[in-house]
Amino acid sequence: MLRSRYPLLYIVAAEEAPLGPMFDAVCKLAQPPRQLFTWDIARGWSDTSSDKNSFMGALLRVGREMRQDNPTTNLYIFYDPHPFLQSPNAEKVAPIIRELKNLAQALPQTRSTIFFVSPTLVMPGELADLITVLDAPLPSIPEINQLITQVVAPEAIDLLPFAREQLVKACQGLSRAQIRRILAKAIAAKQKISEAEIDAILAEKKQIIRRTGILEFFTPAESLKQVGGLDQLKAWVRSRRDAFTETARRYGIPHPKGVLLAGIQGTGKSLSAKTIAAEWRLPLLRLDIGRLFGGLVGESESRIRQMIQLVEAVSPCILWIDEIDKAFGNITNSADGDSGTSRRVFGTLITWMQEKTSPVFVVATANNVQSLPAELLRKGRFDEIFFLNLPSTAEREAIFQIYLQRLRPNRLREFDIKQLAWQTRDFSGAEIEQVIIDGMYLAFSGATSPAASTATVPAQRRDFSTEDILSAIQATVPLAAISRSQIDELQRWAEQTGARDASIADA
Repeated sequence: MLRSRYPLLYIVAAEEAPLGPMFDAVCKLAQPPRQLFTWDIARGWSDTSSDKNSFMGALLRVGREMRQDNPTTNLYIFYDPHPFLQSPNAEKVAPIIRELKNLAQALPQTRSTIFFVSPTLVMPGELADLITVLDAPLPSIPEINQLITQVVAPEAIDLLPFAREQLVKACQGLSRAQIRRILAKAIAAKQKISEAEIDAILAEKKQIIRRTGILEFFTPAESLKQVGGLDQLKAWVRSRRDAFTETARRYGIPHPKGVLLAGIQGTGKSLSAKTIAAEWRLPLLRLDIGRLFGGLVGESESRIRQMIQLVEAVSPCILWIDEIDKAFGNITNSADGDSGTSRRVFGTLITWMQEKTSPVFVVATANNVQSLPAELLRKGRFDEIFFLNLPSTAEREAIFQIYLQRLRPNRLREFDIKQLAWQTRDFSGAEIEQVIIDGMYLAFSGATSPAASTATVPAQRRDFSTEDILSAIQATVPLAAISRSQIDELQRWAEQTGARDASIADA
């Protein structure tokens, strides 16, 4: 880019320390060699300490040097420029934008370049075509190995080769400074690094990921055995259990991209996302789409880039995008009330989903799937689209079996599961769970009927039975009865689009 005379480069970096040696090396290796000048708001320019607290003054210095008779070839590094590019006061930002446009024309004539370094990407629309954005990556596996060697003496590493590999993977997604702190803390406490530190690193990692405010680290305990029905989805998941192994790479199989789970509320979409991670033994990161959108200019675009960088560093992993329709439903038909932010975030996301080479498996869930844009649903974004319908009779039996086995394993045979399944036609899995809980409350209160449960004096408590659950069923109106037209529309969508049924059809 320097040889091509790019005038303005914006490096989004979670940490600045590795960039200093990089800039020094670039200045020495470039032809002709560059001089290096850095500026920040607190200390001003590195050579004169001038222009403290004056971003505009620092830009004007660059402009003056460009207009000299024999201008030198320089690298100008501006740290943390984002506050000056997003001020709500347009009168303050306008001169800065104008001067950057002027510099973008003058810099190529002298082979000089301006670098912006910031943890946050702020990009005024007027400069989008002039500034090239680069991401400073988090440390790779070789770098993490090197960091461990630098921080920890060889005799203090009490790890077998396999455990050492696990330690390195646990550190993926952390910055160099975070890895150093975690390792130093372990050394200070125990004078060595053992397998016990792997769990401590994972716990610390969860906290760090949670502090981003965008991703949440899940440790799923569910397995496919705890999902009632959905046999075709289960078979698909099991067939790809070893898809992220080195054996699969040698065989020539590419990394699976992801799956979209669409369907009626309460049919097990979120539970399925958790069980996929548990089945494949991969970390599960849940993306809260709503938190991607910030109020400041460029903040949303910065957050989606940060999210992508983090999940790729943690990979192989599962990225769970819950209720994707709430963020991007009807996006192609909506007016640009947010100045096109939603479209840009959506464009960045689907481009990454299409082109990513890192082992990140995306599990997206949607209720109102008809509102999603067609470009998200086409082949290449997802390996498969599954439709989760209301459970069949056999599936309802399986769901009752799972919940009652968990609650009353010693009394399971006392429940008439076939009758319960027959009486809950058009009930979702979530509604079946709720009627069991309602039946338990009914028995816990000692009531003999739903009306009796309102008595002021509690009767003798007893264990719940089939009759209590049936009473709860009679008092429940399922969503399918309330929103029949919406569910019928969903089912028609599944038939028309050829979405794969997650279940085996009811006999």
